[in-house]
Amino acid sequence: MGLYDRDYTQDDSREQSQYTGMPQMRFGLPKLTQVVKWLIIANFVVFLTGLFLPNNILIPNGSPNNKVNFFDFWFSVLPYSFAAGLQLWRLFTYQFLHGDLMHIFFNMLALFFLGPALETHWGQRKFLTFYLACGAAGGLFYTFLVAVGFLPALPMIGASGSILGLLAACAILFPNFVVFVFLFPVPIRLAAIGFAVMFLVSVLTKGPNAGGEAAHLAGMFAGVAYCLSAPLFTKATLILKASHWKKTLASEQKLQAELDRILQKVHDEGLHSLSSKEKRTLRKATHLEQSKKPPF
Repeated sequence: MGLYDRDYTQDDSREQSQYTGMPQMRFGLPKLTQVVKWLIIANFVVFLTGLFLPNNILIPNGSPNNKVNFFDFWFSVLPYSFAAGLQLWRLFTYQFLHGDLMHIFFNMLALFFLGPALETHWGQRKFLTFYLACGAAGGLFYTFLVAVGFLPALPMIGASGSILGLLAACAILFPNFVVFVFLFPVPIRLAAIGFAVMFLVSVLTKGPNAGGEAAHLAGMFAGVAYCLSAPLFTKATLILKASHWKKTLASEQKLQAELDRILQKVHDEGLHSLSSKEKRTLRKATHLEQSKKPPF
């Protein structure tokens, strides 16, 4: 997969972004960012380690010939029982397991092309949280489908749910991206819609990889839900903060007015004329003034 990537180095791109609000696009390889780099390394390290593990663990309720290795048994999404479905670490660890070289190659290739734009846009922590959350959404949806009897309980592995979440997010945030699908350039939004339809058909028809396709769909849905809800959440947060600031300001103005009255009373009648409540107000104002940080 290739794409038109954002240019973070050329001066003219930075100048244009001041007017458009978004960096301009160029065709080329993205600059590898820190979280993307370490995710790729971690995935390949786990994959190479798994090659040396024997497939000697029988899947519960499975075929006698259906054996997996230690990693796939303990770290895949494998809801063969109610207790196994509650092993929440699987929702994250399964994202680092892959079945074969082509599986991990294409997932990491997509991460390499899609991840840097989002990591640069959001920052490292937010990007990593988003990546893992999309994958976890895929694991949860697959577990649900197994729990209701729609799909059998088989080990589900792979970062595809996370990757499809990245695809959905890029389709919303960077609609000018163009990805290559089977060597043909396709607008990223059209590619995302096409993949979603393909995955949905596979799940509804219970295709050979229905569980994986369900995870892909859920990862995409999580990506879309986050990108569409984030502006609303930010707006709601700003409204709440503004309301809090108004209440704080009104409280401070009320306290200042009461303090002015008390100080005038002290000036006119002396400190002994203050009531217990007025003295408490004076002490409170003094404490608030002392607690304020100096400007330098």
